[in-house]
Amino acid sequence: MPKSELSRNRSSLGHKLRYALRHPGRIPAHLRRAARDSWLRLRHRDHVAYYRAVMASDTTRSPGRAVGSGSEEHWLALGQMQFDYLVEHGLKPQDRMLEIGCGNLRAGWRFIDHLGPGHYYGIDISPDILIEAQRTLVRRGLQDRLPRLALVENLTLDFLPSGWFTVVHAHSVFSHSPLEVIDECLANVGRVLAPGGFFDFTFDRTEGTEHQVLREDFYYRTETLLSLAERHGLTARFMDDWERRPHGQSKIRVTHAVAV
Repeated sequence: MPKSELSRNRSSLGHKLRYALRHPGRIPAHLRRAARDSWLRLRHRDHVAYYRAVMASDTTRSPGRAVGSGSEEHWLALGQMQFDYLVEHGLKPQDRMLEIGCGNLRAGWRFIDHLGPGHYYGIDISPDILIEAQRTLVRRGLQDRLPRLALVENLTLDFLPSGWFTVVHAHSVFSHSPLEVIDECLANVGRVLAPGGFFDFTFDRTEGTEHQVLREDFYYRTETLLSLAERHGLTARFMDDWERRPHGQSKIRVTHAVAV
């Protein structure tokens, strides 16, 4: 991605005006989103409750769009990209996966099909999108793979077993999360990671000012998230090879810190 794009502050008035001039047809959709944001801010002070309401609204209109896919083709392509990347990094049927923000199983159904029975656990804050996940399981005929899907209200992961998951995956979750939610996840994910396991997450990267747009899209500097992981006793590294994928977000991998 060009450095000028990475340095852009999408929350600034100047950017919004330039974007509106270049894309006048998108102005009505943005105004509807801004109005929804104002209404939901009044009803939900807590970010998880706020974003659960966003997901309910988006899922009602289109389950695919609720997870950032405007078409079936795009939904399949993004899921395939996530799956291929982890398989190339050694994902095996015997791995035990936790997917944070599993959504409607855009990538999850492929993981479920690849992993051994009972080796996939998906969690999400949205009951509406989890209903869609169940429908995906039925459409794909994956009931016998015994996946587990759970509704959560936070990312403390306190109901999950210690040292169990060899792979933890969160795609397009931290891109919609304020820093306190990311901090909560990183403070707890090390407990559920098995020795030698890893946690991959994507995020919207900026090399300029960290910012958010309508409390739905959050942009962070890589150094901020690397340092946050390290403060929780984890080792984190930027995954350069993900940058070659046709995806706008970046990826970090977290593992247990190496004892010295």
